[in-house]
Amino acid sequence: MTKTIIRTDRAPQALGTYSQAVKVGNTVYLSGQYPVLAGAADLMTGDVEAQIRQVFANLRAVAEAAGGSLADIVMIRIYLTDLSHFPLVNEIMAGYFSAPYPARNVLGMAALPKGATVGIDGVMVLP
Repeated sequence: MTKTIIRTDRAPQALGTYSQAVKVGNTVYLSGQYPVLAGAADLMTGDVEAQIRQVFANLRAVAEAAGGSLADIVMIRIYLTDLSHFPLVNEIMAGYFSAPYPARNVLGMAALPKGATVGIDGVMVLP
């Protein structure tokens, strides 16, 4: 098994002992992305819509660094500390993905790293 570590400066750097993504064969495991601007250390605050959009932008940057796109993502997991944001996530996600949509799970969490309100990870299969 050959593992390739994926890294890009277009998304925030890992906050701990993990990689932004790991590619094994044609499958890429995308680590959780949070509302942090590339090159910044702190979470975005304020507007939840902007935070959700930033998370999707970070996910896209890592997918592209791995040689794919959001269209290649087959599974995403969305973590929310407030499930009332679920409709907003659906609305925003529709702007980043088109049918057929990836498989998805949305989880309500008591807390996320660094006090984030939203996080997304996923699995991508490259053609």
